[in-house]
Amino acid sequence: MDPIKNRISATDPVRNDPSTPDGEAALRRMLSAPAAFSDRLPAGATSLEERRLRRARLAGVITLAAAAVTAGVLAATNLGPVTSAPGPATTVTASENPTATPTAATPPATPPATPSTAPARPAALGTFVFPDGHLSFSHPREWSVRTEQGPYLTEEAKAGAVVAVVTDDAGAEVARVLSGMYGDGAAGSVKRTVLDHAPVPGITDTSGNPAEFGFAADQILPVTYPGMPDPAEPADSTPAYYFMDVRLAQEFLPAQDSSGTNQIRLPSGVMSAYVVFDFEKQPAFATPDAAREWMGSERYAQLKTMLLSLRYS
Repeated sequence: MDPIKNRISATDPVRNDPSTPDGEAALRRMLSAPAAFSDRLPAGATSLEERRLRRARLAGVITLAAAAVTAGVLAATNLGPVTSAPGPATTVTASENPTATPTAATPPATPPATPSTAPARPAALGTFVFPDGHLSFSHPREWSVRTEQGPYLTEEAKAGAVVAVVTDDAGAEVARVLSGMYGDGAAGSVKRTVLDHAPVPGITDTSGNPAEFGFAADQILPVTYPGMPDPAEPADSTPAYYFMDVRLAQEFLPAQDSSGTNQIRLPSGVMSAYVVFDFEKQPAFATPDAAREWMGSERYAQLKTMLLSLRYS
């Protein structure tokens, strides 16, 4: 029994227990005592799960410390703060499918830059002043104005009768303006169609009546005899007579039925201003539509601007 006892004694966990005087007695006690086990750890012992949590916490702390050090290094080297770029804006497209996915909005295309164009400059104008210094008007600078002796009634009025003849850049006569002591003419019954008219602010007659620029056409009514009714319409064969001038505003009213006159009395005499049409080619326009089409031309605008600029001072 000694060898067996010695082996058992060598594996006995309580062999060094001084309270066990005899190994054989201890063996008998171990084999005969009831077995009792417990899953509780002794005081001060650390469980495996707690060790794993400690290791995870330690790894997180180390990661945060490394990130903080990296950010500090970036800031110290003037690389700017570490910021995340904002994500692209998204829009949801309406669809019958409730599971439609948002699509990134496409920024609007920027139109190509176009060179800025300077605003159109008004045409350069020249100014003509009559010798007496009272009447004046403006005209395109490339046009010319020459003076002629105007009609007169007496020798005393001769020097003050002046006609300004306006010619275009090609030398063609386009308008005439008379200033002087003169008056003549005759009027008749007409049917007047006014195509355009506008006030001339710089001209008022001696009675205080305003003047207007106008573009119109007259059809002469047949001459009546005593006992005959007044004609209401012009004869079919009567051509329209077109004129463009300055006269008293009352002559451009719809009720105007007299050919009237374009002579306006001013303190220094009579003014007559009109555009020159070729009288041998009257009517100057084949149809009213052709006359209206001419109103959109540059030449019409130049002549109208010139007549509107008339001023008496």
